[in-house]
Amino acid sequence: MRSNPHFNPAAVSDQIISLTEDEITAFLDELDHNKDGHISYSELEKKLDAVNDELSPHPKPHHINHESQEGAARHAFLRGMYGSQADRISREDFAAHIRTWKVPSMKQEEAEEESQKEYMRKLGWARRFRSYWAVHGPKIVFVLFVALAISSFGIWQLVKYLTQTEYRDALGWGVVVSKTSAGCLYMTFFFLLLSMSRYFSTALRRSYHVSRFINWDLSQTFHIYMSCVALALATIHAIGHLSGSFVWGGLAYQPQALETLYGPNRPLRTYRDYIASLPGATGITALGLFYILAALSLPAVRKWSYELFQLAHLLMFPIIGLMMAHGTLHLLQWPMFGYFLAFPTLLILIERTIRVCVGFQRIPATIEILDSETVEIKVTIPKTRIWKYAAGQYVFLQVPSISVAQWHPFTVSVCDDKEMQLHIKTDGNWTKKVRGLAGEKGKTEIKVGIDGPFGAPAQRFYDFSHTILVGAGIGVTPFSGILADLQVKENKRNGGPTDRESRKSSKDSKQVIGPTTTSPANASPSNSRNASSVSLNSLTRSVSRTLSRSRSRASRARNMAPADFPADYRRTDFHWVVRDKNYLNWFSDLLNSISRSQIWHRQHPSHTGAYPHLDIRMWTHVTQKRKSISTHIYRWLLELHRTPEHPESPLTGLINPTHYGRPDFVRILDDHYADMMRYRTETGWDQDGDGKNDRFKVGVFYCGAPVVGEILADRCRLLTARGRADGSNIEYYFMIEVFG
Repeated sequence: MRSNPHFNPAAVSDQIISLTEDEITAFLDELDHNKDGHISYSELEKKLDAVNDELSPHPKPHHINHESQEGAARHAFLRGMYGSQADRISREDFAAHIRTWKVPSMKQEEAEEESQKEYMRKLGWARRFRSYWAVHGPKIVFVLFVALAISSFGIWQLVKYLTQTEYRDALGWGVVVSKTSAGCLYMTFFFLLLSMSRYFSTALRRSYHVSRFINWDLSQTFHIYMSCVALALATIHAIGHLSGSFVWGGLAYQPQALETLYGPNRPLRTYRDYIASLPGATGITALGLFYILAALSLPAVRKWSYELFQLAHLLMFPIIGLMMAHGTLHLLQWPMFGYFLAFPTLLILIERTIRVCVGFQRIPATIEILDSETVEIKVTIPKTRIWKYAAGQYVFLQVPSISVAQWHPFTVSVCDDKEMQLHIKTDGNWTKKVRGLAGEKGKTEIKVGIDGPFGAPAQRFYDFSHTILVGAGIGVTPFSGILADLQVKENKRNGGPTDRESRKSSKDSKQVIGPTTTSPANASPSNSRNASSVSLNSLTRSVSRTLSRSRSRASRARNMAPADFPADYRRTDFHWVVRDKNYLNWFSDLLNSISRSQIWHRQHPSHTGAYPHLDIRMWTHVTQKRKSISTHIYRWLLELHRTPEHPESPLTGLINPTHYGRPDFVRILDDHYADMMRYRTETGWDQDGDGKNDRFKVGVFYCGAPVVGEILADRCRLLTARGRADGSNIEYYFMIEVFG
């Protein structure tokens, strides 16, 4: 079995800016508390515990944690750092040893952040505009479309009631204010209600281009904005009537004008008559209910009682009914409001009816505690459900034993036909109750209600055999679900590991996972000196080995033969950018299952080459800065420290490598382009077999901060131009993905 030379053992840069002398001195000062000019082993160990407490307040079991009973491995790591068997060494000797580590300087993180800003500053205005438009363009167009639709009806009503003077003569300027705001309300409520229909938005997302433009279902922000605009316009509409038209018409300042407007046979109305009329009563009642609904939707109320928040939204149905009846007396014009409300209201009624019905269908499920933050729910959807489920979509979950009224959205992590898995982070009141259902054994059977599926992220993902997924924060979980789903189907198609085999493969493949230090498996704390002698300077060697692998993997890849790639070879690069490593903990089990499967397939190839059918490469990037030089150094060294018994990072809990600092996507995409060039050359890639140099398409999917998206969009455009220039016809398609 040949190991895959492309598999990155650790996410380290080829260009390391080592620790400066000032940083080394600062590190020594933090260790040398008694200022005696020596660094003791106990000082080194004490600082490790302090850094562990800072970085991992609630650490998972690992041989590096000070709670661990595996003292030999722990002391082996520290002795590797210390570089000596003595109990104390001079600052000068320890400084010389530190220089051999090749730990990146903290200034390198600053340089990486500055390079990102500098890249954007150097772009010409045309390139910058194109990149900006690639990220923000569809959103801007949609916002302009919504604003134009809302304002156009308002302008129509404004012009009508300004030019037709009989309305102003009879009811004053209040009628102009009220009807202008009413005109704006037509489309505002249309968009507001339509944004609540998840089935409709899911149908629209089947088209990538439509979903990029019509994006009200992409987050709660659009719905909240439309609600605020609607409430403001409704308030202005009410003020215009209550303090304007009702006053003017009720006091009958112009009885002749009122007769001209309403006809001679219609009796004059008092202010109280206008209030008590059907339009007045329904309007005031609807506005009052709208304010109650808005108050119960505030974040504080939602956090205090999510059930009250959901029940409050049932008020929208009487509000809609009152608004439909509001203009039925034809006081000023024919009642058109109901026509704008009819279609979206019908969609919502159908959707809510379905939810009530499926809520009564209790589905058996298994809940299992994975770690201190995560539970997994496995459920098999009945065959009576006609909808197709896919990873990356989301469903609404109801747990009747907790509450029949609460439905919460969760992303489908893995889906194989009707069998699906949900990974839930237990950081809220309701999710903690879900965790409590698992009981003392950590696993039990429960009944759930499932509504959905909704959404369809990364619709064009399967159009590409080579893809790059870049996501930021917790919102990128659908990407992880897609990867897990790909891996599950690959295991089913070409064989895969059992849980025991996958864990064994990860332990037996330290040369694939990344740098490790060695320690005897049966060592005890009492013979830690013997253990440390085995691994003396192993940490230094592992760092050097990592760097040399990173620099040489490109040259070794050129020697790969076409047979090393299977005919259905598929590659997906996944970059997850998070601010703090704690974002990674709760999803580590799912990501590690992918890593273990990838390792297993490299050890058990079903073809003659070194590459698996599905080649998933994952990197995580933690961008949070650390002011302490000790934290910076320990964090970097701990990330590189892996053993056969513990292939996971002691900090992130992930098997795949983690880079501390901002990712350099210019270099990442350039390296990817070089890989694609080699792949085309080595395989003689010909898509349709006509002997021509066909277009080679790579999909780049992004969800995260706009500035990174602009860099990716620009690089995709430049690399595509490079592909045309060098004749390779490699094309990079940049696509924004937002999950709501």
